[in-house]
Amino acid sequence: MTLPTTPGGPWQFGPVTVWCLPHVNGTRGEPQARVLLADQLGGAPDTLPLQRDARGRPELHGPLAHIGTGWSHSHGLLLVAMGEGVRLGVDLEPLRPRPRMVEIIARFFHPAEVAWLLGLDEATRNPWFFRVWCAKEAILKAQGQGISFGLHRLQLAPDAEGRLHLAWCDPELGDAGRWHLHEWQAAADFRAALAWHVM
Repeated sequence: MTLPTTPGGPWQFGPVTVWCLPHVNGTRGEPQARVLLADQLGGAPDTLPLQRDARGRPELHGPLAHIGTGWSHSHGLLLVAMGEGVRLGVDLEPLRPRPRMVEIIARFFHPAEVAWLLGLDEATRNPWFFRVWCAKEAILKAQGQGISFGLHRLQLAPDAEGRLHLAWCDPELGDAGRWHLHEWQAAADFRAALAWHVM
């Protein structure tokens, strides 16, 4: 599988479409996401039946309850994802130096990931760290709690072709095999990941 590298999108991953938009740093992503979603679904942004659940996860309601959505913004970019019949999460991470990367991996990641990533040389570890972090965030945003759920409660691993997949997860995330994961270079210095499962 070849990962898309062209910035801007929209990208199509199974039933999910992802858009990449410029975004003003320091502002919320929801108002801009509402505009895009309303344009796609019809109606006005302020009447879109979009609400937050008790944990703050965005959900469409009423006649649009069968459509999953989510967004992520960072350093001047906003990703917005939407798909029919799915529960999804999306994450965007800038590729920038992380001086405490080894400490973060050792302290927060699953033991199998710790052994894998810390066994790599630094030049190889750095891109894998961002890929793993971004994918974990996407899965946990879909789940609804975000990283407070615990980064160690799911294990990502590369397959024979170098694609990340969910190798194991806490039962609260359901069966690992139900999760679909797509990752790509959203822009020259940004990684992106989308995770979804059928509702």
